[in-house]
Amino acid sequence: MNKQLHQSVTTQLANKRIVILGIGITGLSCARFLHHHELAFAVNDSRDMPISPGDFKHQFAENTLVLGRWDQALIAQAEVLIVSPGIDINEPTISNAIDKNCDVIGDIELFCRLSDTPIIAVTGSNGKSTVVSMLNYVGNALGYCVQLGGNIGLPVLDQIEQPNVDFIVLELSSFQLETVKSMKALAATVLNVSDDHLDRHNTIDNYSAIKQKIYHNATYALFNRNDSLTQPNSDITQASQLSFGHDSAQDNNFGLANIDNAPHLMQGSTALCALAELPLQGIHNAVNYLAVLALGKCAGWNIPDMLASLMTFKGLAHRCEVIDTTDGIRWVNDSKATNVGATLAAIEGLSPSLQNHKLILIAGGDGKGADFTPLTQALTLHVDYLITLGKDGRAIASLRLPNQDEKTVHVDSLSAAVALAKKHAIKGDMVLLSPACASLDMFANYVERGVIFIKSVLMSKESV
Repeated sequence: MNKQLHQSVTTQLANKRIVILGIGITGLSCARFLHHHELAFAVNDSRDMPISPGDFKHQFAENTLVLGRWDQALIAQAEVLIVSPGIDINEPTISNAIDKNCDVIGDIELFCRLSDTPIIAVTGSNGKSTVVSMLNYVGNALGYCVQLGGNIGLPVLDQIEQPNVDFIVLELSSFQLETVKSMKALAATVLNVSDDHLDRHNTIDNYSAIKQKIYHNATYALFNRNDSLTQPNSDITQASQLSFGHDSAQDNNFGLANIDNAPHLMQGSTALCALAELPLQGIHNAVNYLAVLALGKCAGWNIPDMLASLMTFKGLAHRCEVIDTTDGIRWVNDSKATNVGATLAAIEGLSPSLQNHKLILIAGGDGKGADFTPLTQALTLHVDYLITLGKDGRAIASLRLPNQDEKTVHVDSLSAAVALAKKHAIKGDMVLLSPACASLDMFANYVERGVIFIKSVLMSKESV
């Protein structure tokens, strides 16, 4: 056990009445951490059986477990309430605890209070998993010891005692940022903001304000100058600011420009490399590259060395992933596009590569209360054939023009969508699964949706 860490933990938490809300992946990591440091706690989960009581007792000895309901009396007596990201802190029982000055935190906040490892923090509606994975890949390729955590990788409290860590790269969701108070990131960015999770956050302004918390106390605040909702609010005055975007860049900021009729990544007026040289294509990925370079620069990493390692990064599964090119048809799995902004980025980023060929889009699922209208122009101008499915598929289809009705079809399953797309696709066309919706109305998660899409595509090949 790290004696210095143990002393810090006990100083902050000893003799406190601690309650963990939620016993999923995050809640379990919090329980393991507290148990490791010999601190008593209780766990409360409204689900009937997220964990076997016997397994809990085996792992955590005499600590209390309450399942199947929110235990108001237990929560009311808490001095420290550690809330898992999936639980809404506006739930009345929890908000009452906040009103009583209980210390309501998450695992990220606890990590920030206990660790002095330099943090590179990334949030945004779209692209954050790609950006943090790039940063992790590049940083380690450059010889640094870089950890990856937050909304990806291992829970941060499972990593806190690893020695000799140079940086930790955190992917942070709005749910995690709700309970973050103490983070002092070396570099922080909001990549973009679009309608997402409005079933929890209610308005885009509230959602954006939560995202903005990532900039508080940061040394460097990096924003997307093409998205005004990412620009640090006026109260973020202590941070040095740097921007990136798909337009030309001034000074030391990052952007895109044509050199000899070829688009290039740029830092100010300095050309870094041609987009055609990079493994991940599309304007949205070009902006992701720029964000990585800007964040890495703030961490003190060498830009040419970063570029060299980025040339070997092949991307993530279920994120604009080309899964087959048989017969000259590109089948692209973008199942991770669980909101409108992600699908819009995919359409606008990939359609320029099609020239005069068709884009066939498969979309739909659970929209989580999102406004689909920002998709209207892309669906009418860039999508030649639209196939929808799921709870909100017809709402997406309704955005098309009346003269596109014959090229807009709703189906009952993803396999039926693939079969229909295959019927209409010819050499040079692209079939893009980019749902603009969550998957839970039809699938366990976006991964299962992507896997079924891949299997359906491959099976359609075998049936020829």
